[in-house]
Amino acid sequence: SLGRPVRAMRPAESEYPEYFRKYVSLVPEEDVLGVLESQIPVIDGLPARAGANETFAYAPGKWSVRELLGHVGDGERVFAYRALTFSRFDSASLPGFDETTWTPHGHFAGVPLRELADEFVALRRANLQMLRRLEEPQWQAGGLGSNQPITVRALAFVMAGHVRHHLAILRDRYGVA
Repeated sequence: SLGRPVRAMRPAESEYPEYFRKYVSLVPEEDVLGVLESQIPVIDGLPARAGANETFAYAPGKWSVRELLGHVGDGERVFAYRALTFSRFDSASLPGFDETTWTPHGHFAGVPLRELADEFVALRRANLQMLRRLEEPQWQAGGLGSNQPITVRALAFVMAGHVRHHLAILRDRYGVA
């Protein structure tokens, strides 16, 4: 199947750290690329659904809706960079990211939610183009992220599950359906 893209099969639990099990478990579908694609209109519609609540935080010290979406964008960038690196058969050890440090330095609180949603949509579309070109050996390739082994296939499921996790928080704690 050289030159023909292959859809990622569900990763085995041995392909990702325990920490990511919560995200992978939120994606029961086999077609992870379809899930990633389906999240684009959901994120694109987020500003309309949040309305005037985009600066709302459900408790002191918690992120606003803007900051949460900014964090989701940071996660998209990090997971996609790991997938890109490992899919090129570079098994480098890539650093983790500390959301409690990164999010405030993203200055997301001052960025309109529409702009953050547009940024995420652009990132996701570009990441899907990259993922769709991968061949089976690339999906199985892996490396270290945060000193933990993970495969490209698992990273695609983590990307989808991370978004689902935070959309559920928006629904349950922020009232943004």
